[in-house]
Amino acid sequence: MVDVLDRVDQKLLDELKENARENIASLSKKLGVPRTTVHYRIKKLLEEGIIEKFTIKPNYKKLNLGTTAFILARYDPSSGLTQKEVANRVAQVEGVYEVHIIAGEWDLLIKVRAHSAEDVGKIVVDRLREVKGLGQTVTMVSFVTVKEDI
Repeated sequence: MVDVLDRVDQKLLDELKENARENIASLSKKLGVPRTTVHYRIKKLLEEGIIEKFTIKPNYKKLNLGTTAFILARYDPSSGLTQKEVANRVAQVEGVYEVHIIAGEWDLLIKVRAHSAEDVGKIVVDRLREVKGLGQTVTMVSFVTVKEDI
């Protein structure tokens, strides 16, 4: 497999992942390349779709959403919906932060955030299980997040 990024692009991407607000002059100094090169490289990474957007990483505990859970779900093909349509409906549910169509015994992996395990239960029982095309679920509450990239 051919590397998509050279050393400078990779270091630039790493720096931006750490702090997307870092200014070009500071990035230039850290990377040891001219400011015009940093500006050009960022523009190129955006144009090529390697950087899709600049964003923030919220502190979910401070937002009163400190409980993270992962839900494995089965797709119900008798619903008349495609698996992707069901995944898109799940993605619209309040409290859902990620939806992945996966291989294996389960069809979907859903990440939710809530104030408490009780609130996770409300999301699952009152919202997710009401989504047409979503079958059996298994919920796993996370004790602690060791690594989570944005």
